[in-house]
Amino acid sequence: MKIVELTQGIQLAIDNEEADLLGKFDQKEIRLNKFDLTEREQILANQLVNKGVLVRKNNEGKIQYFKHIDS
Repeated sequence: MKIVELTQGIQLAIDNEEADLLGKFDQKEIRLNKFDLTEREQILANQLVNKGVLVRKNNEGKIQYFKHIDS
């Protein structure tokens, strides 16, 4: 389990798989396209959207995920 801090200063526990997915944002860019993720990563990304850690946006017909946390 990892602890992330949301922009409002609220701390949230996430599991290791979700933390690994968040690590991709640090290694690559500030956003990831849905089609670049595996099926499992897409499920994890949607879970993180529901928790408020990621933001999902439709940008010109492409679904993209953005990081929404401070650290």
